[in-house]
Amino acid sequence: MPRLIAHSIVVSLLSMSSFAHALDLRVVGVSPTRAVISINGAAPRAIAIGYKTEEGVRLIAIEGDGATFDIDGKRRTLRIGQYVGTAPADQAQKVVLAASGGGHFIAEGRINGGTVRMLVDTGATAIALSTDDARRLGVRYHDAPRGMVNTANGARGVWKVKLDSVAIGAITISNVEAMILDGGLTMPLLGMSFLSRTNMQREGETLTLIKRF
Repeated sequence: MPRLIAHSIVVSLLSMSSFAHALDLRVVGVSPTRAVISINGAAPRAIAIGYKTEEGVRLIAIEGDGATFDIDGKRRTLRIGQYVGTAPADQAQKVVLAASGGGHFIAEGRINGGTVRMLVDTGATAIALSTDDARRLGVRYHDAPRGMVNTANGARGVWKVKLDSVAIGAITISNVEAMILDGGLTMPLLGMSFLSRTNMQREGETLTLIKRF
């Protein structure tokens, strides 16, 4: 199989009249004859030019690092690093955050039903909580897999867990990966395990999150 060009994930949120919900199509990589895609958060899979998935996505052509698809009779070309479209307005679950005085975005939310205030951090791979916050929120972590991460205050031990639910405003996402840090965290972080499941739109001093899946 030709070598795949695996760069940043390309995300397109496609709204089509023949689907009851928005279709989330992600292009993970391309080769001269195939594209590796993920639909609605499923595991990535390779499809060949001409193949049509059960969701109605047909790969038409590959051009460089981009792929052209036919989706319900409409052609869409997705390239690395490009975000296209949004979820239908009448179905969208979204929240608008305002920047704080320091230019950071703070999200008031709920984890497993308990209230929490988190700093939006696109550099964090997952939600990060201190052991104190985890205990307060009823997150069981002592028997979870262990690991190490580097923080601004040095290397720290972490437990890797799955949160039952994380809610920010009207957006609720289930089964979200998180890290419980043994010290070195002054404020919980809202990382990419939650943020990657939203479409983020920055406009000046506001950040809009729209749920994708």
